[in-house]
Amino acid sequence: MNKPIIASLALLLLFSSCGKKEAKKEIEFEPRDFSKVEIETLIQDSTLNVRALEIDEKGYGSFAASNGKIGGTTAGVNGTNDSANLSFQLKHDTIIPNFRSLSITKKAGFVLSIASPALLYKIDGDSIQVVYKETHEKAFYDAMDFWNDKEGMAIGDPTEDCMSIIITRDGGGTWTKIPCDVLPKAKEGEAAFAASDTNIAIVGDKTWVATGGKASRILYSPDKGHSWEVYETPIVQGVETTGMYSVDFYDELNGFAIGGDYTKPDDNVANKIRTKDGGKTWELVGQNQSPGYRSCVQYLPNGKGKELVAIGFKGIDYSNDGGDTWKHLSDEGYYTIRFKNDSVAYAAGNKRVSKLTFK
Repeated sequence: MNKPIIASLALLLLFSSCGKKEAKKEIEFEPRDFSKVEIETLIQDSTLNVRALEIDEKGYGSFAASNGKIGGTTAGVNGTNDSANLSFQLKHDTIIPNFRSLSITKKAGFVLSIASPALLYKIDGDSIQVVYKETHEKAFYDAMDFWNDKEGMAIGDPTEDCMSIIITRDGGGTWTKIPCDVLPKAKEGEAAFAASDTNIAIVGDKTWVATGGKASRILYSPDKGHSWEVYETPIVQGVETTGMYSVDFYDELNGFAIGGDYTKPDDNVANKIRTKDGGKTWELVGQNQSPGYRSCVQYLPNGKGKELVAIGFKGIDYSNDGGDTWKHLSDEGYYTIRFKNDSVAYAAGNKRVSKLTFK
């Protein structure tokens, strides 16, 4: 075969190869554009004040309330509607716990109360036991989450000169408080808000904790709570009622936090922030536009980090561009929300637990 023919075949193969690569070009993700949310009340009870809510891998929800009551949802099957019920009420001697934190593993459930004494219960079938108790005049735990079935943590306000963080490594049987010489020193007036049990975000081994108050920062651990560092944020802060109330991460790089000042719920300056580098730096987004104060923000599953829902006692809002712009979907007020799938969620608040369907 002569050289001109060989050269022609080589060029033909090159162009053919380029054509195949172009054919495999990935289709660009198109976020949805929800315009309404349908609300179905699952349980309404004048004694309920629910800020702790979780959904397990099977889609069943659990909630814990301010009067020591524990309840759950039942997913509708065979055409029946979802429902919710109160299962039992916990007491410790004469104390009725005010639960603001709840976590579910494959092995057990955990609920944690605010104020002193802080009481952390492990619920495993018919076995209910207090696995951690802290008596300190400043004790106030705000949120709890697990990395896996063995390892979990809870975050609380400072009792010394650092945030309170307790950790379990044995499936919740025992909990140990991290000493302050391992943690970043808290600033004056820095604490956290027990508003929606979403002060903690976990992706793999990585953990982000949102603080608030006179200082509002991100505590970050790359290794399931063994080591910690701290990052500044531009969110509104400076008084006790300001700062981040909720943080969520879609993946290891993309995260969002929301808050504001619950005493000035319509203020929308510097109350929404976003990171694209794993929490090291944050930017203000949605400046001078609604929503104002919100107590909880969550990424929608399969939304590629573009779709977000923010919820609070002033209503429900949705973004499909990563938080740059927002659409107000409802004036119905809730404190916290968790998604069952990419369009259905449970929400909880004052006197009720509801099913939300976004359309």
